[in-house]
Amino acid sequence: MTFCRTIIQLLLTGTVALTSAAHAAGITVHDARNRDVAVTDFARTVSIGGAITEILYALGLENRLVGVDTTSLYPAAALHDKPNVGYMRQISAEGVLGLNPTLILAIQGSGPRETMDVLETAKVPLVLVPETFSEKGLIEKIRLVGHAMGVDARAACLSDAVGADLAQLRALRARVTQPVRVMFVMSLQNGRAMVAGHKTAADEIIQLAGAANAVDDYDGYKIISDEAIVAAKPDVVLSIERGKESLQAEAVYAHAGFALTPVAANKSFIAMDGLYLLGFGPRTAAAARDLAVKLYPVLAAEGGTFTSALPAANCRQ
Repeated sequence: MTFCRTIIQLLLTGTVALTSAAHAAGITVHDARNRDVAVTDFARTVSIGGAITEILYALGLENRLVGVDTTSLYPAAALHDKPNVGYMRQISAEGVLGLNPTLILAIQGSGPRETMDVLETAKVPLVLVPETFSEKGLIEKIRLVGHAMGVDARAACLSDAVGADLAQLRALRARVTQPVRVMFVMSLQNGRAMVAGHKTAADEIIQLAGAANAVDDYDGYKIISDEAIVAAKPDVVLSIERGKESLQAEAVYAHAGFALTPVAANKSFIAMDGLYLLGFGPRTAAAARDLAVKLYPVLAAEGGTFTSALPAANCRQ
């Protein structure tokens, strides 16, 4: 009986593997490198990028995951249950390929370059998922990940739910009559603030929340002078929670530049979970709603219920 059960289990396992490969046959994904990637098997997928992992769980594909990176903080089961391949910008090729993956999904910006070069030359399909910080970019990210995994219908379901949440967020944002000036501060390095300009996740989430980025003269992240902080006149400082390395409100209020702005005068400092706030995954509309309510408490009663945050059980079938 034990022998028979073993044979049956092996047959079932083989059937699942063959079904997975068959479903994947013929899938072509146009990725961030402007290349067409042929996917033939998604049974053993490595996810590099917290938003990608979050999307995979929302689509009910966690059983296909054999490894994730350290930014895959949500849901908590990801890092708890799956092997960790390291930080997305410091990935080891050996660590990824050692898991015998049949597909690698990596967010644009993963690295280092040497590692990505090795992964690109390996006999494992590598899909580089575009990272565009916009409503359209978020929807396209979900659809691309779903397509690469052979679950277009589930991806359409999830992207529709996210789209509905974004529409609800737009209605909430329309009630803002005087946008708050927000400065996103990544860190204070030796007393100098590193802040977010345009074309960043922070810039986009600030706008999605109905606020204005107080920094409007450059792209990306940059260390700015105290004089530039005073000139920007931020009403609020926004940052992310990073454990012991988190920026503290009192450090901001005591800073020579911020002390001369409304930030210190009004004691206006907000810190939120990093992946939730900046990840641009399925929960982004909810994160922007939560930020909007913090910035404009009068909107709290109209915040609504957003459906695309996990678990999205109706998109997992």
